[in-house]
Amino acid sequence: MNLESPTVNVNKTADQLFDFLMDVQNFETIMPENTDKFEVLDQAFIFALKGMPSIKLKLHENEKPSKIVFASASDKFPFTLTGNIASVNETSASINLKFDGDFNPMMAMMIKNPLQKFINTLAENLSDL
Repeated sequence: MNLESPTVNVNKTADQLFDFLMDVQNFETIMPENTDKFEVLDQAFIFALKGMPSIKLKLHENEKPSKIVFASASDKFPFTLTGNIASVNETSASINLKFDGDFNPMMAMMIKNPLQKFINTLAENLSDL
């Protein structure tokens, strides 16, 4: 299953936005309001939205300043969340979030809408930085 957020502009340079996302503690500031749990673990974080199980994301790959990839730490819920960053001008950058997961059709149908809303909210909250 592949989902994508709209591309949003952020009032940070590409380097600043990349550094912001590399510090996993900063994800707490862009999480949706219905976040029940947020915990930082080195280069990873655990979060849970109301009514959903906890998910652990760990830093998987990065290419400064254009790409950062987080991967699920669970084999039961295998996916990646990729942030593609592009410089817009000297003071701002754009970002697009992509979710790639390998789920059975029934699971994909159940989680598609909540996941789309989640990545859209992350993108919207990044645009407010």
